[in-house]
Amino acid sequence: MADEILKEHPQRFAVKATADSHFSWLRTRFSLERTLMSWVRTAVSLIGFGFTIVQFFERLASMEGVAAAQRPQAPRYIGLSLIAAGVVSLLISLWQYHSTLTYLWQSDFRPIAGAKESPVRTPLFAVAVGLTVIGLLAFVSVFVRAV
Repeated sequence: MADEILKEHPQRFAVKATADSHFSWLRTRFSLERTLMSWVRTAVSLIGFGFTIVQFFERLASMEGVAAAQRPQAPRYIGLSLIAAGVVSLLISLWQYHSTLTYLWQSDFRPIAGAKESPVRTPLFAVAVGLTVIGLLAFVSVFVRAV
């Protein structure tokens, strides 16, 4: 499909190294970073909220004067679901970030990208990977814990 479009419109993706095109490329790159930050913020909220639900209801059940829950495992399943949703969203966002960054650094756009020959990843990428690991550890911690 893309090849057909290029044959019909060969100048459609002509890249000219101008200040405008460079700053457009930078805006796109910063937009990619903001998108990853939004994904990370959402995933951290899901993981944290899921872990908190499990902890809260676990402690609530052990308090004196509190009636036994009709479905004592429900908070655990809800918490696991939220933690899993957070981890999956981080994995999707990392894949999206990597594939879009690879696209932005392909040879067609390299003249407007800057002086580097390869993509430069920001510390946010490392933070997202670290939070994915933490989310997986939280999931395993809640899953393995005997209730």
